[in-house]
Amino acid sequence: MDVKVGIPRALFYYQYYPLWKTFFEELDAQVVLSEHTTAKILDEGIKSCVSEACLPVKIFYGHVMNIKDKVDYLFIPRFTSISKKEYICPKFGGLPDMIRNSIKGLPPLIDTEINLRKSKKNAIKAAMETGGFFTKDKRKIERAYKKALESYREFNEKIKQGALPSDILDRKLNVIKKSNEPELNILVIGHVYNLYDSFINMDLIDKLRKNGVKIMTIDMVEEDIARKNAGLLPKKMFWNFGSRAFGSVMNFLDKEDIDGIIYLMSFGCGVDSFVCDLIERRVRKTKDVPFIILTLDEHSGQAGMDTRLEAFIDMVRWRYRNENNVSAYG
Repeated sequence: MDVKVGIPRALFYYQYYPLWKTFFEELDAQVVLSEHTTAKILDEGIKSCVSEACLPVKIFYGHVMNIKDKVDYLFIPRFTSISKKEYICPKFGGLPDMIRNSIKGLPPLIDTEINLRKSKKNAIKAAMETGGFFTKDKRKIERAYKKALESYREFNEKIKQGALPSDILDRKLNVIKKSNEPELNILVIGHVYNLYDSFINMDLIDKLRKNGVKIMTIDMVEEDIARKNAGLLPKKMFWNFGSRAFGSVMNFLDKEDIDGIIYLMSFGCGVDSFVCDLIERRVRKTKDVPFIILTLDEHSGQAGMDTRLEAFIDMVRWRYRNENNVSAYG
């Protein structure tokens, strides 16, 4: 495997990496990942990215800086849509151009457009275009894509059974529960690049587990169930994440014994600002469940995050023990 393909460990990495890795390796390319997010990577990203960008994009820039000199190609797909009649955040569509115009000394970018808004058949078209960078053998590309889909399905099946993407991709064992308190079921909502990057969220997952929390996420809900519940909205959701998040939350409220909900969002995220408010309003109308919003940016500090998280968990436990008939909202 002579050709090295670089994949930044950011943004959709925690959602699609098993698919990408298998696809490139089946085409005899070597996949090279950037390092785990660090303060240095964040600093590099802030220096090279426009100040108006959100934290996840700034971190993506840092990962590009971390890996660009180690590979022959950089894989930065141009995401437009990953579901029918829905879009994802525009930052994904413009990301390859933003990177090209901001960072010098880049290797060639593989910036194939992923646009499934009209048809899922466009996925194979994108795969053929991407595979064309490595071989002209169309059958080989088709076989590689088929293998990649198998890896992706296996990955998603593990998540549906309760594993987190970070557990699987980072080969982490679940943190042993250290709390003597009864286990709490907490639903944590957020984009994959906020939920599963332990640097961005300041070890949120491990801190919850150490406090005796069983973590549930919207990624654990089957897509068809989430979409059916999202259909309860008076209008179709414009954003893929919003549709999936709303529908999944409704499923948990109906089926699961939820003790609390945490919404993890990036400061300045337009999608989050809309979806979070919509979900919070519906939760308050539907069920008496404590709900907290944790907002992240490059200035967020460990102390502030820890204080809010610990206070929330303590409040849920106190209410569970003493006054579960008291409204979660005062």
